[in-house]
Amino acid sequence: MKIIYKEMFPEKSENTKIKKQITQKAKDIGFDLVGFTNADPFPRDEKAATNRIDLGFMDGLPWYTKERVKKANNPKLLMENCESIISLGISYFTPTPEKSKNVLTGKISKYALGVDYHKVIKKKLKLLVKFLSEIHSEKKISTRIFVDDGPMNDRAAAERAGLGWFGKNTNILTPSHGSWIFLAQILTNIKLEPDTLLKKTCGSCKICIDDCPTNAIVAPYVIDNTKCISFLTIELKGVIPVKLRPLIGTWIFGCDICQDVCPVNRKIQPSKTSEFQPRKDFLTPALLPFLDLNEDSFNKIFDNHPIKRTKLIGLKRNVCVALGNIKDTDAIEKLTKTLLESDPIVKQHAAWAIGQIGGDKANQNLHNALEVENNTDVIEEIKSAIIQTKMIH
Repeated sequence: MKIIYKEMFPEKSENTKIKKQITQKAKDIGFDLVGFTNADPFPRDEKAATNRIDLGFMDGLPWYTKERVKKANNPKLLMENCESIISLGISYFTPTPEKSKNVLTGKISKYALGVDYHKVIKKKLKLLVKFLSEIHSEKKISTRIFVDDGPMNDRAAAERAGLGWFGKNTNILTPSHGSWIFLAQILTNIKLEPDTLLKKTCGSCKICIDDCPTNAIVAPYVIDNTKCISFLTIELKGVIPVKLRPLIGTWIFGCDICQDVCPVNRKIQPSKTSEFQPRKDFLTPALLPFLDLNEDSFNKIFDNHPIKRTKLIGLKRNVCVALGNIKDTDAIEKLTKTLLESDPIVKQHAAWAIGQIGGDKANQNLHNALEVENNTDVIEEIKSAIIQTKMIH
C-alpha cells in the first residue's frame, strides 16, 4: 500500500504541507471553506441531471443541455490535464430584516443583497492561482476557475471535497455556514491528496419539501425548475404562469424559503465579506419606484449587481406580481400607468395585479385600458382581470 500511495501522491508529507499552505492562503484571501478532491467523474450527478432534462424539469433553460451536463460532471473534459479540484466556499449570510412598516415592499434573495459575487470571487480565485504558481515555481501550473458561471458541477465537487452534504433542496449544507455559501472551484494539474467525504445527511427531515409554496421540490434532491420561484423571477424571460403567480408572494428576485426553514441554517453567523453586506435599500425594497425605472436608471441602480440579470422587463414583471399579491389599493394608480405604457409582458402582469386588488377603481381602469390596447395577449389578460375584480368586489 505504501508503494501505491507514493506513486499516487509523491512525498505524502510534502503534499500535506502544500495543502495546508493552500488552505491558509485561501482563508487569508477571504474564503471560509477549503477542500480538495480528485478529477474523477461524478456519474451519480450526471445521471440525475440528465434525468431532470428528460422529465422537463429544466425547461426554460436552453443552455442546460445534456452535452453541458456531461462536461460539468467530467472534470477532464473541462481541463484535459486536471489532476485535482480545489473546492472553495464563502459565506454570504445576512440576517432576515425586520418587517417594514411600508406594506408595498418586496423581498430579494440574500445572495443578491450585495454586489455581484462572480466578480468578487473571481478576483480571490486569481490571487489563489497566483499563489499556486509561486509555491510550484519549478513546475508549469495549469488551472481553470469556475464560479457558478460555467459547465462545472460545483455542488458535486464541494460534496466530494468534504465541504458539506446535499440537502433535499439540492443545496450544499455545510456544518459551519449552512447553505448560505457561494461555491467556487479551481481545477489544477497539481496532484493533491483528496479530502474525505462528510458522512452526514438530512435524515428524515423534509421541512424544505413541505414548505416550498410551489411544490418545486418534487422529491428529495429533485427540483422541478419550472416551478421554482428563483427560476420564475430570474431565469424565466417570458410570462409567469397565472397559477403560480399567487404562490410567489412578494419575492421580486430569487427565493430563500427552502433555506430559511432549514434547521441546519439556524444560528449561522453573518458573512464577514464586506462586498456581500446588504445594501440597506434592498433589505425591504419599496416596490412602486421600480415601476418608474427606464433602462438607464435600471442599469445605474443595479450596476455590478445580480439583479441586473433579470433585466428591466423581468424586474417590473416581478414587481407587478408582488403588488398583486399584496392587494393594496395604493398600488392601483402606478400599476395602471404601467399597464398603459410598458412592454407587453409587463402589461400582462400589471393587468393581473390590478385584477387581484379588485374594486370599482381597478375595474374602471382595466376597462379604460382595454379600449386602447391592441396586443392580443394583453387584451386577454385584461379581460381576465376584469372578471377577477368583479369576483373580489
